[in-house]
Amino acid sequence: MPGHQAAVAELTADREHGASWMARRTVETLIEVAEQPFESSAELFDKLVEAGRKLAESRPGVGAIAGAAGRVLAAANAHSFLEPDELRRLVQEEAQSILHGRERAGASIAVQLCPQLGGATVLTHSASATVREALIHTPPAKAICTVSEPVGEGKAFADELREQGLNVDLVRDEDAPAALDDVTIFLVGADTVFRDGTLCNKIGTTALAEAAQKRQVPTIVACEIVKLAPIDVASAPEQSEAERELFEMTPPDLLTEIVTEEGAVTPDAVAALVDRTPFLRDGYALLLPTTAL
Repeated sequence: MPGHQAAVAELTADREHGASWMARRTVETLIEVAEQPFESSAELFDKLVEAGRKLAESRPGVGAIAGAAGRVLAAANAHSFLEPDELRRLVQEEAQSILHGRERAGASIAVQLCPQLGGATVLTHSASATVREALIHTPPAKAICTVSEPVGEGKAFADELREQGLNVDLVRDEDAPAALDDVTIFLVGADTVFRDGTLCNKIGTTALAEAAQKRQVPTIVACEIVKLAPIDVASAPEQSEAERELFEMTPPDLLTEIVTEEGAVTPDAVAALVDRTPFLRDGYALLLPTTAL
């Protein structure tokens, strides 16, 4: 199945970079579209929507892509009355704002996690830029990284943390549940957190969250607002076969809290956070079928 293998290879490359990198790639693509010559603002907007939909369709389960594209498109739609050059500048400014905002979001989440990380033993799965920033900001007593097969991105992640002076153990995925016996916090990033509090993340997250819950170890999700989806998981586009090999949905009852740049919320409070962030719903409405909203 050459097509399937190519799809898995592309997703594997994305996984090695992480969802935040995909958000960056998304806004950079939209900037490139906006830089092309257009005779009218309507034509420019249509091309942006077309590009945004293609990006979202390439990874329908990833909020980082849909959220970033949706924010740019929502801003463009609200100012579609502008002349093409003015609309182009607005798109570029909004895209740059997302890139700079990602840095501020990571720093804010790191500060909020500080009280929980100091002196803790932390287990993490896969490789999250947001988790990396939090661990470097407040080095725990020990960080335990899973290898995170089938990609194995946890190996490089562990090396990065060691280079920053952290005390890090690397464990095989099958040994991770037992490692939770001595863990204070199970901390993961997110590809998407849906409106109903369901987490889409690297395969293996659910089993570890279940093991953590049995041991009364909190499962904390570090997640930028742009990765929140204004739809319940039941309404999300179906994942491709390739996606299902690398990602899974973890139910909200296994999660303790989601920490965003706007503060920490319990899974049942994600909906309220989404509802007071208009660009999420407005952007998704342009990218996904209206029946999903």
